[in-house]
Amino acid sequence: MLLVGWTGLLVPSLIRSIEPAFAQTDAGIGVYFFVNAVAYIGGSMAGGLLTERVGRRIVLSVAVTFIALGLAGMATVPTWALFLAVAIPFGFGSGAIDGGMNGLVLDLYPDGRGRALNLLHLFFSLGALASPLFIGRLVEAGAGWQTIIAATALAAVPLAILFAIVAMPSGRHAKIPGATTIRVGLSLPIIALAIAIACYVASEIGVSNWLVRFLETASIGLATSALALFWGSLALGRIVTAWLGDRFDHALFAATAALVAAIALVAAVLVPSLPASIVLFGLVGFAFGPVYPLIMAVGGDLYPTRSAAVSGFLSGSAVIGAIVYPPLMGFISVEAGLSVAMVGAAVLSLGCAAVLFAVARRETRSTVPAVS
Repeated sequence: MLLVGWTGLLVPSLIRSIEPAFAQTDAGIGVYFFVNAVAYIGGSMAGGLLTERVGRRIVLSVAVTFIALGLAGMATVPTWALFLAVAIPFGFGSGAIDGGMNGLVLDLYPDGRGRALNLLHLFFSLGALASPLFIGRLVEAGAGWQTIIAATALAAVPLAILFAIVAMPSGRHAKIPGATTIRVGLSLPIIALAIAIACYVASEIGVSNWLVRFLETASIGLATSALALFWGSLALGRIVTAWLGDRFDHALFAATAALVAAIALVAAVLVPSLPASIVLFGLVGFAFGPVYPLIMAVGGDLYPTRSAAVSGFLSGSAVIGAIVYPPLMGFISVEAGLSVAMVGAAVLSLGCAAVLFAVARRETRSTVPAVS
């Protein structure tokens, strides 16, 4: 997850070097983001289904291999068309690891899912925090962007080997004759969780992608520091929730966190003081921290025998939110202003909270049927 967090901000951190290398504009980079995100969705959903059929060891080791191959290709291909092509295995592998690791942790820690998933996603946050900080300094020191990407590819190889040999729950799903079967992707609770996680990620990525632009009155150093504060606070939120999360209902805890994030985000947009706004964005990150891993925990609570399928489906649904709203914020900014777009992100966080409150209420009133 540290690798996935790091590589997720690899191209954004190197964008000023990659664009001139291939004579591309922001529009070309936007195409890369879209191709990578679609592949990520495919990897998240297909990885979960494949795990239930061939086992987790094969899926996770192959997924990391795809990441390494995709990165190696990105560091060496001579044309932009090929750069986009190798983004497909990279995105597919990243998505399969994201969904696959959530499913693995759900199986490993059935009695402490909230804590375990928050610790897992803490490392995603740390990777996302470290990537721009370290890469910026490497580039300033004269390191070539191809070298940085190639080194990351090499770092992925030992992980692929470890996944191939380490003992882990297989994740394979055996149907029980005569048992009631529910299609996880078509059941109401999982659809509700998919909506909630898509809204959350749309809001989180929307804030992350546009925060530096929103703080245009600040120096670039202060604005990027505010972004680092956002991700650092998000990591801290996951550390705190790892300690507290399993003491409360997972859905209710996540709903409350999403509600606090929505309120703090509106306040950060409307407050007239720049320092206060930056602090409030830090609070937004802190409140955002537990939402994603706790939604995954709720899915594991509801469908404990389908962890691979549930985690893959939710991971793919999450990326849909990242594809749809963050790019739309640019158009909203042109027509109505970036403040309006940021408030829209707060509305999405509020929608996430509303759905999770409904799921929590449903959990207290009924029991989800067993699945096979």
